[in-house]
Amino acid sequence: MKKVSPIRRFAADFLELLGSMRFAISLLMFICVASLIGTVLAQNQPANTYIDQFGPYWFELFDHFSIWSIYNSGWFMVIMTFLVVSTTLCVIRNAPKMIREMRTFKEHVRGGSLKAFPHRVELESAGAPEHNREQVQGWLQSQGYAVRVRKDDDGSMMMAAKKGSANKLGYIFAHLAIVVICVGGLLDSELPVRLQVWLGGKQPITENMLISQVPESGRLGLGNPSFRANMLVPEGARTATAVVNSGEGVLIQPLPFALELKRFLVEYYSTGMPSSFKSEVEVTDPVTGDTFERTIEVNEPLRYKGVTVYQSGFDDGGSILSLKGYPLVGPGSKTFALNGKVGETVGIAAQESPNEHALTVQLTELRPINVENLTEGDPQPKAMIEHVAAVTGSAANKKDQNLKNVGPSVNYRLIDDQGQSREFVNYMLPVELDGTLVFLAGMRFSPAEPFRYVRFPADDKGSLKEFMDLRAATQNEALVSQAAERFAERNSSSPEQKELMLSASRTALQTFVRAGFDGLISRVPEAERERILGFAIPMIQFTLSELRDLLRQQQGLPELDYSQENSDANRWIQSAVLAFANLPDYPAPVMLTLDSFEQVQASVFQVARSPGMYIVYLGCLFLIIGVFSMFYIRDRRVWVWIRPHNQGSSVMAAMTSQRRNMDFNLEFDRLKAAFNRLSV
Repeated sequence: MKKVSPIRRFAADFLELLGSMRFAISLLMFICVASLIGTVLAQNQPANTYIDQFGPYWFELFDHFSIWSIYNSGWFMVIMTFLVVSTTLCVIRNAPKMIREMRTFKEHVRGGSLKAFPHRVELESAGAPEHNREQVQGWLQSQGYAVRVRKDDDGSMMMAAKKGSANKLGYIFAHLAIVVICVGGLLDSELPVRLQVWLGGKQPITENMLISQVPESGRLGLGNPSFRANMLVPEGARTATAVVNSGEGVLIQPLPFALELKRFLVEYYSTGMPSSFKSEVEVTDPVTGDTFERTIEVNEPLRYKGVTVYQSGFDDGGSILSLKGYPLVGPGSKTFALNGKVGETVGIAAQESPNEHALTVQLTELRPINVENLTEGDPQPKAMIEHVAAVTGSAANKKDQNLKNVGPSVNYRLIDDQGQSREFVNYMLPVELDGTLVFLAGMRFSPAEPFRYVRFPADDKGSLKEFMDLRAATQNEALVSQAAERFAERNSSSPEQKELMLSASRTALQTFVRAGFDGLISRVPEAERERILGFAIPMIQFTLSELRDLLRQQQGLPELDYSQENSDANRWIQSAVLAFANLPDYPAPVMLTLDSFEQVQASVFQVARSPGMYIVYLGCLFLIIGVFSMFYIRDRRVWVWIRPHNQGSSVMAAMTSQRRNMDFNLEFDRLKAAFNRLSV
């Protein structure tokens, strides 16, 4: 006996494993579990979203399995590939047997073996064998059976009939459906792009550069069979390329046409959420030079030359911004202008910066509409995130009569000469909070944090000038001393008390402006802090009122009346106190406000070439055929053995089926009744 080598034995065992139904079912279970995870867990979200949800430890663990993009993970594609191979081997091995089984009548069975069938009928007939054959064959054919007759030398005949053989096609089509659907899914996944990276020498771009500067290794071919890319087109701009995400970088995908955004249209609900948006585009075929116009909307994509362009969102296309800068440190209050576009980086010269250090500003976002509910929540500045949220934030889902459009806002990052950066958001128009018009200035140290807001009171002209002048005056020791002296004169009854009040009010105001509330109580025992703040805050408020009046006198304006507790003057100075309390925590020497803007919209498209979609449709058709065939087509076989007996015939019939249910029993009863009529 020839000895089989271990390698050949291993190969045979491995192929046997791949082609086994148990292996395919195990792989299918893994895919079902992965699909369940991908359905429950939102895919392709920013990393910070998952860190906030699971924490750093679990995020790092889950990240090894790429469950954030599970359908494009390497292990998921490997399982899909093995499932395709396993199911294909199973079909190759079993389909020919099933097809032969469908085509054969099995008329060569021995007549005596029919006695082993549980569903059989035996009878004797006075008719001749040939006559009975004609009667039986006619009845079987009238019931839809295909019949084949075998005649033996002794005059006996074996009739083999079958109906519903297409039932086995159900198993073939169901298995083919799995293969076809998986192949379609793999074709529309990232696998074609990854194969070009692994085997075709393509290298994803990880550095910032213009599309014209991208080398050939960073560009996919125009005939790329499958891709899913993103494309941002500002109004008035034209592009013929899209960006494909690949690993930690991107690849450039050229398109067989150029797309120009003529106009972007967006409508909003009363809550500030967009109700509909669409893009009016012009498509140019570079080969023929033909152009045509289309409108792309959500659920109404553009399809041309095998590429589908979906409307997935909108963004800023480089809006032109004019900003005004206010110094927040030092004795100066002179403003400066700053111009730029969203997405650009603009420098603030050292002579314009109050701390004489050059700063860099990244203009990140313009929001022309901010719909907020400003009537509920804790009114303290540190809790302003409960009052003010962007359209995409907490206010997006609020629906009540208190919602109000508070106007445009600008987001920017301020980077110092040490490379440290902070993110800021400032509203262009003042909003009314607690009966006072205030400007909102938000800041945060990282995108994972919510914005914290400072309220700057607006003057009677709706500007920041009066507060900024007051802030600069707090850095002028002569003016502060003069204001403290006026406060002491109004609130003391003796020279000794006046001197004490003068020193206390001047020191308290300077400490408060420099370090806020913490500066007043940092060295005070905890039990005494409430009492100290109880007389320090009113003293600071009155001193600031005197300082404000001094500035108004210098500008030729009349003094204000603070005798009414709820007067506009008192509410303004109270808001100013809160602003000064938060200024020490404002991590920037300047504040930039939006002076004017020219909005430029950009449309965000998802561009896809997905031939696998039609393959999946074909697989779904196969699956429907397979399921229908398996559940609604019943395979039945009948054998009839007719032998000469005395002056007539002896007839034995047997019937069988893969599923012997109630319908099968009823059909056997009809067959038995028909055969019993032969004995009459």
